[in-house]
Amino acid sequence: MKKSLTAKTLAAFTFSAALLAGSQAAFAESYTIDATHAHAAFRVNHLGFSHTLGQFKDITGTLEFDAENPTASAVSVTIATASVDSANEARDEHLRKADFLNVEAHPTMTFTSTNIEVTGEKTGKMTGDLTLLGVTKPVTLDVTLNQAGPHPFDPAKIVAGFSATTSINRSDYGMTYAVPAIGETVEIMIEVEALKN
Repeated sequence: MKKSLTAKTLAAFTFSAALLAGSQAAFAESYTIDATHAHAAFRVNHLGFSHTLGQFKDITGTLEFDAENPTASAVSVTIATASVDSANEARDEHLRKADFLNVEAHPTMTFTSTNIEVTGEKTGKMTGDLTLLGVTKPVTLDVTLNQAGPHPFDPAKIVAGFSATTSINRSDYGMTYAVPAIGETVEIMIEVEALKN
């Protein structure tokens, strides 16, 4: 690597590292998702009249990165499916049943990254395996690094914060109830802060 890097190249390396490069690299650093600042929201068309919004409230996960090896990536996230919250208890109970999330048989969904492509100074595409209802499919998220560095209220803490979006076809995972009246495409919006261990 050249000793002199352009600002754009340096930013790309910094972003890639913040997206957790290299769990097996010699100087990998570990981050843990801050559950109090982690949101996985969704949006689904409802009968063509509106969109139903909701989120999952129980999110855990780890990140590993090495700034010297930004192309090797590692992100692992687990979401408790019973934590679904659409602001309506009756609807949430239905979402937990076999028609949708089937939480009794599948209490979690998981995402494990497999590749990261840097697309800009603070943007990238993260591809990984999403396992939902026992079915695993590849998913690509558009990711933005919002900020990484010391926490302004506690500089001893190092934080990395990200926003991400993607969409999935729920029928691909066997969730076919009421298609097409209830939308087949599920838009996903993610906000995450992670703390360096």
